[in-house]
Amino acid sequence: MGKIYTGTGDKGETSLVGGQRVSKAHRRIESYGTIDELNSFIGLLMTAIDDAEDLDFLMFIQHKLFTVGSYLATDPNTTAIRVQSQVSAENIVRVEQEIDRINEGLPRMKHFVLPGGCRSASLAHVCRTVCRRAERRIYSLAEESEVEENVLVFINRLSDYLFVLARKECLRHNGKEILWDYTCS
Repeated sequence: MGKIYTGTGDKGETSLVGGQRVSKAHRRIESYGTIDELNSFIGLLMTAIDDAEDLDFLMFIQHKLFTVGSYLATDPNTTAIRVQSQVSAENIVRVEQEIDRINEGLPRMKHFVLPGGCRSASLAHVCRTVCRRAERRIYSLAEESEVEENVLVFINRLSDYLFVLARKECLRHNGKEILWDYTCS
């Protein structure tokens, strides 16, 4: 096995797919770096989930996030986007179906829900907020470079999925959610 370090990033630059060198502070690096962070947090969330169906779906999400990271690490102006790096409409439908499946078993929301309640719900909320940050970073990238709509829709749906998963976990473990009390403000 070769060395893990190369030294090529010591001066604040890194390579995109295709070899193009950019600043480590570039919007493209920020966007796929935040996707990588989200993927890591989802891995942590999976250590607190014990439902096999949820674990299988989260594994699918981890693989798709790697796909999204690969897509974002490619500048379409200099390198062709690989088919394997694209998000399909079917991927989005799969997330929407999972949201619907989980949401069917949840009580209707009448109040804002605070993050917390149990470990797995709290971790899902952390994933949700990192997902929202990733979405903002990708929209920032889209201000200067084309980003396929399916990538943006997938990330938006993913944050919705993480929200309903957090609600499910909180109700499953504690039987109740923490509701926002505006009088405490």
